[in-house]
Amino acid sequence: MSLKLAIIGQAPFGAEVTEKLAEAGFEIAVVYAPPDAGRPDPLAVLAEERGWPLLRYKYFRKKGVAKPEIVEEYLSFEVDLNVLPFTTAIIPPEITDAPPLGSLCFHPSLLPAYRGGAALSWQIMLGANESGVSVFKVTEGVDAGPLVVQRGGVEISDSDTMGSLYFDKLYPLGVEAMVDAVKAVADGTAQYVEQSEEGASEQGLVDDDAARIDWSEDAVVVDRKIRGCDPSPGALTKLGEDDVRLFGGKLEEGDSKSTPGSVVAVREGGLVVACGKGSVFVAKARGADGKKTAAAELGVQEDDRLG
Repeated sequence: MSLKLAIIGQAPFGAEVTEKLAEAGFEIAVVYAPPDAGRPDPLAVLAEERGWPLLRYKYFRKKGVAKPEIVEEYLSFEVDLNVLPFTTAIIPPEITDAPPLGSLCFHPSLLPAYRGGAALSWQIMLGANESGVSVFKVTEGVDAGPLVVQRGGVEISDSDTMGSLYFDKLYPLGVEAMVDAVKAVADGTAQYVEQSEEGASEQGLVDDDAARIDWSEDAVVVDRKIRGCDPSPGALTKLGEDDVRLFGGKLEEGDSKSTPGSVVAVREGGLVVACGKGSVFVAKARGADGKKTAAAELGVQEDDRLG
């Protein structure tokens, strides 16, 4: 069964999923991508190149209510299924529930664990050892709908950052899972497995409070925070009165007797910083000027304090 699809997404992941669905013979009836924010969005570029109808909205709701003109426009395409391969906008149920086959959404964790919009970061920050991808049918609740495809067995190493976990490991697996899920729905072979609440968790976005480093914690915890916030938003600390974002974290061997937050050494362009137990090496930093540089270029010396 060939389906008529609406794609609601963005970024290279959204573009690659859409390209592969088109190659598989599905009709791309309409593509929704956000307005450009400084650089062309790859999904929007693909839609323009392929001549697919392209609609660009930052918000689908106003004051929590679906915008009726957007819903009416969407309904005119009469799609069979919505595909949400990478979506940051909140899509109202007037759209997600409208097609006969509903909506499929991608999530970069083994649901029901790590529901929410920052699953990649929290898996690293909370010390998960294994990851995977899930494709689920959108229902009420955050990432809580029945599972259609799930692939696991992805190791989270002690050197993975949020970026490496996604781009090197979960991205290709997620593209494959998304396409397989749409094919299963089209073939009538999809099995919708309700998510168990056992092992379920939901985390919020990584705001400044969540990203801020407590140097009195063990180095293992601090290292996870730096890697979980790399490349975005960057783990947060203070240098004097200024906020500084840190990247490229790595555990140092051995213990440190220095005061937590103290710079133990400056080497290889980076800093070694003492924690409550142990220390971490930090390679990169971004200061108030917004430029990411070698951490040593912050101008700190041994025994200077971060915090």
